[in-house]
Amino acid sequence: MNFVSFKKKIEILLEMIKFKLTIFALPFAFMGAMLAANGLPSLRTAFYILLAMVGARTCAMGFNRIVDQHFDAANPRTASRALPAGEVKSSEAWAMIIIAGLLFFFACWNLNNLTLTLSPLALGLTLFYSLTKRFTVLCHVVLGAALAFSPLGGWVAVSGSLSGYPAVLSLAVLFWVAGFDTIYACLDADFDRNAGLHSLPSVLGRRRAFRLAGLFHLFAFIFFGLTGVHCGLNWAYYVGLALAAGALLNQHRLVRPNDLANIQASFFSMNGFISVVLFTATFTALYLNKL
Repeated sequence: MNFVSFKKKIEILLEMIKFKLTIFALPFAFMGAMLAANGLPSLRTAFYILLAMVGARTCAMGFNRIVDQHFDAANPRTASRALPAGEVKSSEAWAMIIIAGLLFFFACWNLNNLTLTLSPLALGLTLFYSLTKRFTVLCHVVLGAALAFSPLGGWVAVSGSLSGYPAVLSLAVLFWVAGFDTIYACLDADFDRNAGLHSLPSVLGRRRAFRLAGLFHLFAFIFFGLTGVHCGLNWAYYVGLALAAGALLNQHRLVRPNDLANIQASFFSMNGFISVVLFTATFTALYLNKL
């Protein structure tokens, strides 16, 4: 394989796992790290947190694409993905998964003992999520629980301890992710029902699934608010929280049960905006607290 072909293959693999969407979870990992450090973590720690997050998400998304490739091939919405379309071989996807998994464990090993101890549980849960649609409608909550390890991992990477960790932050991430994944699953509600797969929209219908997603998001912002209280964050954090809540309300306004046309654009852009705003608000609040 020449360099051009190799570069093209890497681009296809990165697009297959939607690598750019790593931004959804990464800011929450750094939120946990900043709260543990009461400011910015060291550059070394930040670097290995970044490696760990990239490795974990790449590994999990690659695994998801492999175990779901037969369903993806049968689903008109996903039939053009790299694996069912034959643009990527299973062996190539597995190689990416193994390399990404090793990168994740290498990064955790370079942080501290507790981070390394928790790493199999964190990665295992993200891999397990890919199998849950086969037997439970709570698959969205499992995904939320997997991503809820992001701020916990950032905290432990800095402190080397679970002591003092604001668990409400992980609960906030859990419900935020469960909410948007429930809405996103509306795209495949009919296919999932016919294929024997489980999701909240396939069982409840789109309208009731949207209502439940709204409740999840309400819980998320209650817990984000409690995070600020627990950590003694100032007004800057709550300004950011208000902006994020406004973005989420706009997201629910743009996407309706009977009109999913805007779901791709609104969810990918808005979710990235929300996570970055909350990260920035946390940084600003911690910085102002030191003035």
